[in-house]
Amino acid sequence: MKKLFTIVAFLISSQFGKTVFAQGPIADTTIDEQNPGQNINFLQGYRHNAMPVAVAKQLQQNAYENSTFKIRLDSIQKDVQLDYNEYVQSFINSYTSPNRRAEMARIMGLSKYYFPIYEKAFRDAGVPEEIKFLSIVESALNPNAISRVGAAGPWQFMYSTAKLYGLNINNYVDERRDPIQASYAAAAYLKDAYQEFGDWLLAIASYNCGKGNVERAMQQANATDFWSIREYLPVETRGYVPAYIATAYVMNYYNEHGIMPQACNMKLKTDTVLVNKFVSINNIARVLDIDANELALLNPAYTKRIVNGTPSAPRRMVIPQLEKAQYSTLYDALNSDAATVRNAQPVYAALPDDQSAAAAPKLPSFHTVKRGETLSGIADRYGVEIQDLKDWNHLRNSKAMPGQRLKVSAGNLSVGKTKQSSNKDYITYNRTAADNSAVMAN
Repeated sequence: MKKLFTIVAFLISSQFGKTVFAQGPIADTTIDEQNPGQNINFLQGYRHNAMPVAVAKQLQQNAYENSTFKIRLDSIQKDVQLDYNEYVQSFINSYTSPNRRAEMARIMGLSKYYFPIYEKAFRDAGVPEEIKFLSIVESALNPNAISRVGAAGPWQFMYSTAKLYGLNINNYVDERRDPIQASYAAAAYLKDAYQEFGDWLLAIASYNCGKGNVERAMQQANATDFWSIREYLPVETRGYVPAYIATAYVMNYYNEHGIMPQACNMKLKTDTVLVNKFVSINNIARVLDIDANELALLNPAYTKRIVNGTPSAPRRMVIPQLEKAQYSTLYDALNSDAATVRNAQPVYAALPDDQSAAAAPKLPSFHTVKRGETLSGIADRYGVEIQDLKDWNHLRNSKAMPGQRLKVSAGNLSVGKTKQSSNKDYITYNRTAADNSAVMAN
């Protein structure tokens, strides 16, 4: 038996030698027994026609199970499952590559401002705080990010979903860009999705492709976990969850990959004031002798750089923390004509589904399906969810027939579904960005 084992071992090792020298780029690669996590790239270099398929798969599986990366992910796992496999590894490789390190270092600097805001919103909603890393996948922590299909803000809300979750959008304000308001809306969506699916990875997947796509994938796969339904999800979503897990890894183990966080270029200590008139952010910046772009970045929801406050509905403005002497200057400015915007028209949006003519999306009510169009493509074009299209048009499947006339805007149909944010008292909360997230302006 011992002699037979020696012969088998020799044959397998001989096969390894043939494979390594046949591969060219990995010819000098050797297995690092001290750091099994590094074995994975080596094993991925093998072609199945160069060794028995079963042997290759078993070796690769062993490498993943014993990988340093898996051990590290296990050590930081809390409520959200952080699985490790080749899909996660590919994103870790990308995010830690030399050409991405500077970007990740910049994001880490920004996280010092934004993460405390996200964490408070998630704690208040009962959502795992570690899902804050998802905003990096969504927008790289850019509150002014806009996708090719019109999703906006740090949490990349589409127009219809934003309205459904209580975010106001009109000709002065787009609360999708407000890191505080948008974080509360993202937390509400994720909590809803978790209550529906009972799994945080599925909830995260639905944040990318919609709950309807996840439901259909679960039915097709007859399974209830992400990795089992992955192949039935849209292509982008297949990589979305691995990207989240890889981001969580990098944000915890950046120092193991030569990434040094940059200093945050935003003011970490801020104050919040409530404004009851239409005030120019540029004028306030001039009065306070601070950079107008810096003040605008602290208040990204005001798309015209105008804080549209009224006596009945004051608006929140975040400012860098001031010296005591500057408060009187700010008070005088807010109560004089120096910063007031003339000829501004108040816009009232008491309910999420109220839309002014200027705020309403310039969309037709119906769309005639053309040959080759898919329901997914039509949903992306009009900024709505596939499930909404199905509900509005009483569709049983996700197929769109050429010549079919589809309703592509909700009209009054969304009123019954609309979730209104709870009204909260306006307060002034000082000192840090995290503290400012306690101030809710509806």
